[in-house]
Amino acid sequence: MSWAWECALGAEEAARTPPPAPPAFIAEVDHKAAELVRAAEAQYVHGRAPAELDPTGSDITVRGGMFIYRIVVRSERVNTLQTTYPGF
Repeated sequence: MSWAWECALGAEEAARTPPPAPPAFIAEVDHKAAELVRAAEAQYVHGRAPAELDPTGSDITVRGGMFIYRIVVRSERVNTLQTTYPGF
């Protein structure tokens, strides 16, 4: 398995989502999420001890909006939990 990022929205949440955000905003989120993946991969290169909890997520501001993420070490994933674009 290798590190990656994915959107962690469920089908119900995606169905309620307004029209998609502009491509420039999506590109900003993609770029920043890729940076988070590289950082997590470097920090957790040897995995984690069984007693450790996954690190706490946070929010990141990008041009045009923001997104909330969390890191799941055991799955080698950075999950975006919510993306906010004020133009919706």
